[in-house]
Amino acid sequence: MTDSKYFTTTKESALFPDVVNCMQTDNLELKKLVYLYLMNYAKSQPDMAIMAVNTFVKDCEDPNPLIRALAVRTMGCIRVDKITEYLCEPLRKCLKDEDPYVRKTAAVCVAKLHDINAQLVEDQGFLDTLKDLISDSNPMVVANAVAALSEIAESHPSSNLLDLNPQSINKLLTALNECTEWGQIFILDCLANYTPKDDREAQSICERVTPRLSHANSAVVLSAVKVLMKFMEMLSKDLDYYGTLLKKLAPPLVTLLSAEPELQYVALRNINLIVQKRPEILKHEMKVFFVKYNDPIYVKLEKLDIMIRLASQANIAQVLAELKEYATEVDVDFVRKAVRAIGRCAIKVEQSAERCVSTLLDLIQTKVNYVVQEAIVVIKDIFRKYPNKYESVIATLCENLDSLDEPEARAAMIWIVGEYAERIDNADELLESFLEGFHDESTQVQLQLLTAIVKLFLKKPTETQELVQQVLSLATQDSDNPDLRDRGYIYWRLLSTDPVAAKEVVLAEKPLISEETDLIEPTLLDELICYIGTLASVYHKPPSAFVEGGRGVVHKSLPPRTASSESTESPETAPAGAPSGEQPDVIPTQGDLLGDLLNLDLGPPVSGPPLATTSVQMGAVDLLGGGLDSLIGGPNFVAPPAAAVPANLGASMGSGLSDLFDLTSGVGTLSGSYVVPKAVWLPAMKAKGLEISGTFTRQVGSISMDLQLTNKALQVMTDFAIQFNRNSFGLAPAAPLQVHAPLSPNQTVEISLPLNTVGSVMKMEPLNNLQVAVKNNIDVFYFSTLYPLHILFVEDGKMDRQMFLATWKDIPNENEAQFQIRDCPLNAEAVSSRLQGSNIFTVAKRNVEAQDMLYQSLKLTNGIWVLAELRIQPGNPSFTLSLKCRAPEVSQHVYQAYETILKN
Repeated sequence: MTDSKYFTTTKESALFPDVVNCMQTDNLELKKLVYLYLMNYAKSQPDMAIMAVNTFVKDCEDPNPLIRALAVRTMGCIRVDKITEYLCEPLRKCLKDEDPYVRKTAAVCVAKLHDINAQLVEDQGFLDTLKDLISDSNPMVVANAVAALSEIAESHPSSNLLDLNPQSINKLLTALNECTEWGQIFILDCLANYTPKDDREAQSICERVTPRLSHANSAVVLSAVKVLMKFMEMLSKDLDYYGTLLKKLAPPLVTLLSAEPELQYVALRNINLIVQKRPEILKHEMKVFFVKYNDPIYVKLEKLDIMIRLASQANIAQVLAELKEYATEVDVDFVRKAVRAIGRCAIKVEQSAERCVSTLLDLIQTKVNYVVQEAIVVIKDIFRKYPNKYESVIATLCENLDSLDEPEARAAMIWIVGEYAERIDNADELLESFLEGFHDESTQVQLQLLTAIVKLFLKKPTETQELVQQVLSLATQDSDNPDLRDRGYIYWRLLSTDPVAAKEVVLAEKPLISEETDLIEPTLLDELICYIGTLASVYHKPPSAFVEGGRGVVHKSLPPRTASSESTESPETAPAGAPSGEQPDVIPTQGDLLGDLLNLDLGPPVSGPPLATTSVQMGAVDLLGGGLDSLIGGPNFVAPPAAAVPANLGASMGSGLSDLFDLTSGVGTLSGSYVVPKAVWLPAMKAKGLEISGTFTRQVGSISMDLQLTNKALQVMTDFAIQFNRNSFGLAPAAPLQVHAPLSPNQTVEISLPLNTVGSVMKMEPLNNLQVAVKNNIDVFYFSTLYPLHILFVEDGKMDRQMFLATWKDIPNENEAQFQIRDCPLNAEAVSSRLQGSNIFTVAKRNVEAQDMLYQSLKLTNGIWVLAELRIQPGNPSFTLSLKCRAPEVSQHVYQAYETILKN
């Protein structure tokens, strides 16, 4: 009987009736084996499984609590619809059993039953019984009830099952001290989803959770850290308790680093998030992150990253000494990262830049090939951060030109030569040496070489005429790479038509780079802090990015700060120019991204890229038809052969760029696109009395941001301006923010701000994240919001049937994503009509095996097509949506758009 094969062979399933008869035994060991047999074979013999129902009912009333618990546990594991309803009565009795062991087992059974038949569990009132168990006298029953409710709530995010209040929180905290370690994790995770009503309640909860930091189980420690990190958001930095809490958080995190390497890695990934959010917690613990000789490479790299994040003026000498030591190790990957880390230190701590450059030069002198190449890559970044400061080292770099064989290092060196061509006497010879093997170079090097030679030509036109003509010819005529060709043609046209504009574009002053570019975007960081101790905190991605299936994933966020509390950042790591007390932010660096809105002069908005307009006006102009003469003072420049410029180039460059940025999508019929209700984007307490609510709309091909500004301060507000960060679809204001009269206290004004999609593009996480800065006479305020993707569905998104079929076949199968849309009682006609109102067009419809199949297409403003197959079973409120797209990362957001439109 103990042989495991007994339960995996099919022969014995014929003995099902005989085995079920053995359930009547009083022998506990035998009963366990019979129940184990039942779990394995009930699904393959559902009709016979009903024979076991009477025994379950009888065993649920057995005087032995172990047998009662065993019966209820097995009932939950038998996933057979036919017998589910028979098990409700025994489960109800066990939920109210006098023995806590039975009650805690029954609580988990409710979650299992809910997964099989959610409607039955709700109708039978089991969820209410489960909520009552949170008040149970036994801590393990409480923990299992919380675990079951959390599991059910995850699969039904809209249901407010865990409706926590101060009384129930108090009961959970009481149970916390007496639970097993896994019970404690369930309760702590539940506490993390609660938002205290004020900072006093937050402090009270923190005080009662803090003892869990000394627990032996690392999962309990991380769950406790998650609760404290969330609730600290509500505490004022002026409180003595806030400082005490910071000191208490450091030792448990340090202790986690003495565990085995796998646990260390998980701890380090979580610490990486914590350090980005609150670097002051571990600012005095730099030494624990120094690498040990026997650390695995994955631990070493993670420690290195945290060392950079904690680097400050106070400890930089110590950090640099360590990094220089690491750069002489034998592990090549680790050495590369160490050299990069030295460069990041220079960019982060300005006072250390000179010492870092000196260290890098010492490393270059070692002549170790991969060290030299990494050093050149990071020196390029240092030049970007501190222009005209360390250029004296260029001569040393040029000495190592011949040893560079990695694309990134070659590209970095080419950039340096092109950028400082006027300081390098033989710059043309250096670049010409790269040009000899142009077609063998990687795309990264080719693009950099093209730009560098154009820069050199603009600085020394008379000496490099042949060189620039040669590289333009190689890029446009001999290359198969579309990026390289496009850049070549753009430079060619710029040089031939407007040399002054070419200088302004190619030799424009570059924004200083910032160390903050490798920080996680603030909205995502806040969400990941809510997932400390889970896979999301190890991947540094929200669950929606890696959890498959149609189940809705709730986006978590930190609780709003109280009026007295501020973001927490140590003075050493505050980015230059950021107001004191702001959290480390990717957005507001001077001259970068949003820029400094205080000095913003918002003139009339640009409606489209000037390049597109110019190319339309020029038509099929000869790309070098004498346009360079004014720059080089002579007509000797030879134009390319006519074949190099396709006859329709002017048209294709004009319309192609227009289509790419959707300059022509303003036409269309009046659309009844669904409008999401207004939500508060910026609470008054975070913006010195200015409250901003809003939503997005699309009408007649035009996108608008409908804003409601409310003045809850005691002073008048004037001089409003708005600007967006770079975002995934180039959304930007198409006009200034017009508030025609001063906004008096307690006054509200509604404004519709027209938007276009020709702004700067940068992929955001999540894709539809929009970071906004609003300025008035009081200050500049930043907030993030998620825009619904359907505002980007354009009016000409209906694809021809044949084209649809060909495109569907052409897109790889791995790009197909499938989702479930539940609780939608519409029929196929109503669905098609409602979706068409938001520019999702039905290309074809057919009926297969009593299912309506809708084949649909939509197009985004950036030209991305999404194809859909929607299966609708009449009478069934659940639809199956299959999406195919060449950019599969948009599929999740398109599915959310479908849900939003169909359910509202």
